Amino acid sequence: MKILEVIKSISNQTRLDILTWLKDPFAYFPEEELTDYSPSLGVCVSDIAKKAKMSVPTVSVYLKMMSASDLLVATRKDQWTYYKRNEEAIQQLAELIKNKL
Repeated sequence: MKILEVIKSISNQTRLDILTWLKDPFAYFPEEELTDYSPSLGVCVSDIAKKAKMSVPTVSVYLKMMSASDLLVATRKDQWTYYKRNEEAIQQLAELIKNKL
């Protein structure tokens, strides 16, 4: 895990919010507003952008950054991209912070 890359990827309130929202999607996204949610896929970029009150391109950049640092897992389905948390990487980050910083 490249700690600097990970910290940069979450050094923004909206990106931190996205990680929180994806921890429990049903708590943050009304079920009737989720495009095509499934626990194996995650939440669609457009749903995340709507929740963040930001454009899809901006949110896509945020999500790609967090995915590149392994905090999120992206899955393509047709023309849509879905994101979910990489819980293993998040736990590694928590342990790293707890034990080394």
